[in-house]
Amino acid sequence: RIVATLAIAGLMAGILLIFVYQATQPTILAHKAKMLRLAVEEVLQGPASYDTLYLIDNNLTTELPAGAVEKDFQMVFLGKDANGAPVGFAVVHNRAGFQDQIKVIYGYDPRSGNMLGMKVLESKETPGLGDKIEKNMDFVEQFQKTQAPLVGVKAGAGSGDSHEIDMITGATISSRAVIRIINEAFDNWDPLLKAYLVENAR
Repeated sequence: RIVATLAIAGLMAGILLIFVYQATQPTILAHKAKMLRLAVEEVLQGPASYDTLYLIDNNLTTELPAGAVEKDFQMVFLGKDANGAPVGFAVVHNRAGFQDQIKVIYGYDPRSGNMLGMKVLESKETPGLGDKIEKNMDFVEQFQKTQAPLVGVKAGAGSGDSHEIDMITGATISSRAVIRIINEAFDNWDPLLKAYLVENAR
């Protein structure tokens, strides 16, 4: 009788978990989509609009194949000004930090090499130390006035080179991880972004 009771309770708990997951999933996905939209606008410094581009067969396109699911493709976001001219791309990338995966979005103009902004989307870095990569605005704001690829330097020890980012004292591993994430994404995406701008020049 005890075993049967436990089995029924476990079954009911499992059913309840499935129901809650299915009921809350649309809300969770909508919230994530909203946060991503706001992040794209932030790192591109408030574009008038932006297009979502999908990487298909090593080419960027605004259209998905018939029946394709968006989440199955890598994406970048092309910001545009009020006249429809490109202002830069927002790129999402993630890699391991000190504690866990760090997901970053950054804005970048491949024509000039200028960084436009950076925002940490997801991080489980140590509170009070590693989480400074998203809370230390002196660190975050550096990504609005540097050029890719980036070079991490000890705080205050830089030469003034436009590629240098002062890392955070006490959070060197986490801040170096952010730089590594952006540089890796830069290596992967830069040729594709430049090619897209050339092919779609007006």
